[in-house]
Amino acid sequence: MCPISNRDIKAAHDYHTATKHSYWSIRLGSHFLDWEQKPLLFKLYPTLPAIPLPRDITPPAAEALDTISTFQPAGTSALDLTGLAQVLFFCAGLTKKKVYPGGEEHDFRAASCTGALYEVEIYAVCGDLPGLSAGVYHFCPADFALRRLRAGDLRGELTRATAGEKTITSAPVILVLTAIFWRNAWKYQARAYRHFYWNGGTILANLLATAVSAQLTSRVVTGFMDARVDHLLGLDNEREASLCLVPIGAHSPAVEPPEILPIAPETVPLSKRETDYPLITQIRAASMLLNEEEVQAWRSAFAPRPSPPLGDQYFPLYPIEREQRPIRTLGEAILRRGSTRQFAQLPISFQQLSTILERSSRGIPADFLGGPSTTLLDIYLIVNSVENLPTGAFYFSSSQQALELLKEGTFRREAGYLCLEQGLGIEASVVVFFLADLERIIERYGNRGYGAAQLEAGIVGGKMYLCAYALGLGATGTTFYDDDVTQFFSPHAAGKATLFALALGHSARVHGRITRLRPGAD
Repeated sequence: MCPISNRDIKAAHDYHTATKHSYWSIRLGSHFLDWEQKPLLFKLYPTLPAIPLPRDITPPAAEALDTISTFQPAGTSALDLTGLAQVLFFCAGLTKKKVYPGGEEHDFRAASCTGALYEVEIYAVCGDLPGLSAGVYHFCPADFALRRLRAGDLRGELTRATAGEKTITSAPVILVLTAIFWRNAWKYQARAYRHFYWNGGTILANLLATAVSAQLTSRVVTGFMDARVDHLLGLDNEREASLCLVPIGAHSPAVEPPEILPIAPETVPLSKRETDYPLITQIRAASMLLNEEEVQAWRSAFAPRPSPPLGDQYFPLYPIEREQRPIRTLGEAILRRGSTRQFAQLPISFQQLSTILERSSRGIPADFLGGPSTTLLDIYLIVNSVENLPTGAFYFSSSQQALELLKEGTFRREAGYLCLEQGLGIEASVVVFFLADLERIIERYGNRGYGAAQLEAGIVGGKMYLCAYALGLGATGTTFYDDDVTQFFSPHAAGKATLFALALGHSARVHGRITRLRPGAD
């Protein structure tokens, strides 16, 4: 059977339409959670020996808001095993354990994830590092260890897969983020494909900030030949797929790799039975890049778009100055982070909101974006309670660093409804909605542009998470009624698709005992 081309863009439109939430789709859906089949939350290789990562790593001490907003650090540091352990822990490690009334325990990781199902896995492809020999490794947060899948310096295979991407060819370590389909689809069915990129994005927000704190260069690379990367990692690509590559560090040229033979290391089954969702495998197959020409075309696809002029009523951002209040370090923000389950319905300051928007919109080093001021996203807000700002619906202009008032009024009830009728939208001080012109994006990028837009939304949302916790606030991602969000913000948002939503505000205390875990704790 011939593979579907990335340019056959009907696939992305069909997937997006088929996975929209609406008032009636929620009520008429027959899905239920089969708790006996809940997937294992860790990928385990029972026959591969563990290589423990150093546990005496130091939390990133840089001021959180600086690391979140820096597009690219100077890149003066060399990477060793301890540095790699720091990056892995603060983007995907186990950070705390909460015991709820009744004795139920839950482990939290450094970055948020829909349903706390953690379907995103991380692999490391590296040359020889101080403390670690060259190879292909899988990272397991459960025991904070690596397991070697292949020996030898195979970074050159990723150079081939990316058609010579410069940051890949010189990085001592390339991290590969993948998604295991069933682990998220168990709860979210075919819509899980969207979640792969949201959850990968929140991990990347932490990863990029941690790299900045350590003075390590990093970049999100989404243009690669999927089959080559999946083959290198030994993935069953009907069940797990590569999302992106992240080269970390520089000045370590890769060598020409040998022939990459197949591997199929034994893994522990996620559950006794898995349900297949063909929409996921179909959109994934339709988004793959098959050869060097398609990778090169992907890399050159970005075209900047003009920013729309602001209306008559707008509010320039007024970010917090550093000396006005103490700001948490990046390590403190990540260790305190946790998706807020209830908001206190207290106002946040306009300075706090300005700081979150300004710092999270300073750009992402990614191959599908043209630079620090470019984006695929349009950001809209429902403001419920912000000091010195009227309640209402707003559009955020990142280029002009201002909020445009679209309509004034009290919209708590509407915010709750749009967030799939959840109280979080009512209680939050602000609900942020990420929209995009999917027609334009898919036309230019092909089906793969759909995942890229979702990934950018996850990264920017992850940055907002970190900013909120750096400022002593709370945040949580939330799902939504797709077309109703667009309708609410129209005519300004007419023709745009909703990608992601995030609620911000003061967290209310929820009963339960929290134990904060040190890096690598059992």
